[in-house]
Amino acid sequence: MPAPNADMDHAEAGQTCRRVLDAIGGAVVADDRFLEGVLTGVLAQGHVLLEDVPGTGKTLTARSFADALGLSFSRIQFTPDLLPADITGSNVYDEESGAFEFAPGPVFANVVLADEINRAPPKTQAALLEAMGEKQVTVDGETHPLPEPFFVIATQNPIEQEGTFGLPEAQRDRFVLTLAMGYPDFDDERTLIDRRADRTAQTPSVGQVVDGDVVSELQAAAETVAVDGKLRDYVVELGRATREDDRVEVGVSPRGVQRLFEASRAAAALAGRSYVVPDDVRGVVPGTFAHRLVLTTEAEVRGVRPETVVQDVLDRVSVPAVDRSQDGRAERQ
Repeated sequence: MPAPNADMDHAEAGQTCRRVLDAIGGAVVADDRFLEGVLTGVLAQGHVLLEDVPGTGKTLTARSFADALGLSFSRIQFTPDLLPADITGSNVYDEESGAFEFAPGPVFANVVLADEINRAPPKTQAALLEAMGEKQVTVDGETHPLPEPFFVIATQNPIEQEGTFGLPEAQRDRFVLTLAMGYPDFDDERTLIDRRADRTAQTPSVGQVVDGDVVSELQAAAETVAVDGKLRDYVVELGRATREDDRVEVGVSPRGVQRLFEASRAAAALAGRSYVVPDDVRGVVPGTFAHRLVLTTEAEVRGVRPETVVQDVLDRVSVPAVDRSQDGRAERQ
C-alpha cells in the first residue's frame, strides 16, 4: 500500500476516487452516478441517507465502500425495541476491578450502516443524532469521541411506513445527501441473476484500494477547492429560492445551503479539479435539497414531490457565467 501523501493535489484525488469507484463498481450493481454520490458524501465529511426499496444492494454498497477505503465497518439493524445503549454502548461493571468500564457500541466504527433507521423510536434516533452531528457519544454524562473518519450510511424504505417513526427535521438535516439506487436496468438485473445461479459462488467483495489515512487526505483536498464568488452567490440564491416557493412550508435551512457548498467542492475534487463549475453545483442540488423541504399540506394533497420543487428552483434561478480562464482560482476565504 503506497504511503499517504500529506499534500494530495486535486488531480491525484480525482484519480484515487476513480480507482475506488471502479473497484466498488465491480461488486455493486449500481449506476455510476449513485456511487459517485456516496463518495461525494464521504469527501464532504457528511452522511448519506439511502431511500429505496429492499433488495437493491444498499448493504453491499456500504460494506464495499468501507472495504475499498480501508475503514472499519459496522451494521446496526434498527428495530422498534432498539435502545440508545444498543447503539452507543454502556458502562459495564467489571468484577475484577470493581469498577464500571465503558463497553463501546456498534457506532464505534469508521463506516456505520444504520439499516432501516426510521424503524427505531425517536429516543434511539436522538442517540445517533449526537454521533452524526458531534462525532461523539455521551453515556452517563461522560463523552466518548468516535473514530476518525466517521461516516453514517442510513437506509429507509420510502414505501412501507407501517411501524416506522419519521425522521425529525433536525436529523434529516444532518445528511449531506439523500440518494436512491433505483431499479437496475435489464443488463444489470441479468447480472444479478447470473450471480445467483451459482449457489456456491461467494458474494462479490471489494479489496482494499487505499489506506484509511487517505480518506482524510481526500477530504482535505475537497476543502481546498476554489469556489468563485458568483457561484457562492448562486448557492445562496438556490437555497433562498426554496423558501419563496408557495408549495413549501419550510425551505432549505442555512445548514443545508452550507452542505450544498461542501458537496459542490467534493464533487469537483472527485472530478480531479481544483475549482467548482456550475455543473458541480447543479449535479448535487437534488440530493442535497429535496430531503430538507417540508411541503405545505395543500401541496402534499396535490401529490407534489420535493424533487419537483427542487427542479423548478434549478430552472428558475439563473446560472452564473464563471470565468475559467484562470482555472477557477477564485475566492478561497
